[in-house]
Amino acid sequence: MKLGAFELEILSDGTFALDGGQMFGVVPKALWQKRLPADERNRVRLGLTCLLVRAGKQNVLIETGIGDKYDAKFADIYAVERPATLLDDLKRRGLAPEDIDIVINTHLHFDHCGWNVRREGGKFIPTFPRAKYFVQRGEWEHALQPTERDRASYLEDFFAPAGRHTELLDGDAEIIPGIKLEVVPGHTRHMQCVRVESEGAQAYFISDLVPTRAHLPYPWVMSFDLYPLETLENRHRVLPRLVAEKALVIFPHDTAQPCVRLAEKDGRILALPAAELR
Repeated sequence: MKLGAFELEILSDGTFALDGGQMFGVVPKALWQKRLPADERNRVRLGLTCLLVRAGKQNVLIETGIGDKYDAKFADIYAVERPATLLDDLKRRGLAPEDIDIVINTHLHFDHCGWNVRREGGKFIPTFPRAKYFVQRGEWEHALQPTERDRASYLEDFFAPAGRHTELLDGDAEIIPGIKLEVVPGHTRHMQCVRVESEGAQAYFISDLVPTRAHLPYPWVMSFDLYPLETLENRHRVLPRLVAEKALVIFPHDTAQPCVRLAEKDGRILALPAAELR
């Protein structure tokens, strides 16, 4: 889809599943299951959405999915389904890993950085050999020494071997004209969202501030969030702004509608098809 002079393309690395109770925190199951039905193991199906931005001569990849560095037990726990991978999706668009110039990780949970590196000859190497990877310094440092509470979310082999290709940021930054990174604490202390701007048009990769359309009610915050009150505060700050801007909003985990526009009605934030509100 066009965004000013840029071209945006929604990519997928398949789907996985997480416990519905964890995905909706204090919200009762009687409410959340109407939006995301659970399977027999109480898991809800989630997308692994990435975003390609063709910005002039540069190809920018936001998120790298879940990758391929997991075993059968992991695949069963998280119900990983891969009709195609992120690399397959890139190939269908005429791109090889060598064609990616910039990789942005909003944070380093395993479902957001899985293809940062790949296996080759018994070792891990960067999947995108020409790319510079961008992540917040605080997120990188925490990912290498997570707490007992979130240790399962960080798998060092998924990201650390690309360390020499990684630029660590200390706060908000514009990495190329029109692509800005904004630190939005809550899910993790140093998670960043990505703002894309071209010729007056706006898009926003919202990351796990709002993982799916089902999470748009302000207090529907995941139990995964380390700082839930900051998540709530940032939702009240960011969502009305995106409504006012008529921005395209890209969710990381919505299987049915990863790209929407937002509207506000009676104090509630609603998701509308991206074609509306133009």
